[in-house]
Amino acid sequence: MKPSVEEILERSHVVALPMAVKFRGVTTREALLIDGPAGWGEFSPFLEYGPQESSAWLRAGIEAAYQGFPEPKRAKIEVNATIPAVGPGEVEDVIARYPGCRVFKVKAAEPGQSLADDIARVQAVRDIVPRAKIRVDANTNWSVAQAVEAAKSLGPLDYMEQPVATIDELREVRMTLQRSGVFCRVAADESIRKESDPYLVAEKQAADVAVVKVAPLGGVRRTIDLAADLHERWMDITVASALDTAVGINAGLAAVAALPGFEDDEGIDVTPNAAGLATQRLFAEDVTEPRELIDGFFDVTPQTPDAARLAELAAPAARRDWWFDRVRETHGHLHSRQ
Repeated sequence: MKPSVEEILERSHVVALPMAVKFRGVTTREALLIDGPAGWGEFSPFLEYGPQESSAWLRAGIEAAYQGFPEPKRAKIEVNATIPAVGPGEVEDVIARYPGCRVFKVKAAEPGQSLADDIARVQAVRDIVPRAKIRVDANTNWSVAQAVEAAKSLGPLDYMEQPVATIDELREVRMTLQRSGVFCRVAADESIRKESDPYLVAEKQAADVAVVKVAPLGGVRRTIDLAADLHERWMDITVASALDTAVGINAGLAAVAALPGFEDDEGIDVTPNAAGLATQRLFAEDVTEPRELIDGFFDVTPQTPDAARLAELAAPAARRDWWFDRVRETHGHLHSRQ
């Protein structure tokens, strides 16, 4: 379904959410939320994204608002905590936002920081949660040699996410680690969501894990289909947030909840990877009450934005107009991403 621009904007609210912890360089997260006939949808591509790349995000918002989500197969899912590139002395305060979490995604390779900073941050997590399972996300900022050195210095890791920029470099990191006898899985994020062919990373056997995000992929159903296809190509799946508001987190949870079940080699049902969907904990304010985190798990029931919060967190008029113009510009590109 492709509603008109006018219909979308009549149902839209633009919000500006203050961050409690600076993340991806963002201190205020802006988003356009659509109060649709089937539920709430979100359109919040990062500010530097053009209309072509943003069209998938708009498609995801329209799906949630006008079609709704698939029937869930599970009522709760495990999530990981996200540790931004903070100093080791700040790690404990961030971890306190994630009660019961056992899996931690730690940001690394922050511009202006060194591997020593990353080692200190990861060690701080291990000191506070000794049995933590740790993922490291470098957001393409390492070279192949730096990634290999980091894997050896930071391990043991659940996986290293997008350590380098290209698919060929990912494959080189993966092969080098295997030849070196270093057990560290390689995960692809940007190499899936920013590629015109999201299957190329699997065809080149460049990664062990696919990190998939609902908005950049164009919706919950598209994410589920891609996850199933990649799993058949021997890739593990983690569903993650694109720094979504509570509305976007609804969609991420819906995707994990509807993922098909898989069995391991011994016929045992494998639950989905801990999802990267607890990033609401990085916001100072959101359009709903914080989703309750119980022993590291979220209930998948969608949350509805609160009218008072929408009013309180409304973006200034000039920013609202900017987002409305962005929807108009992006809407014309929907046909190019089916």
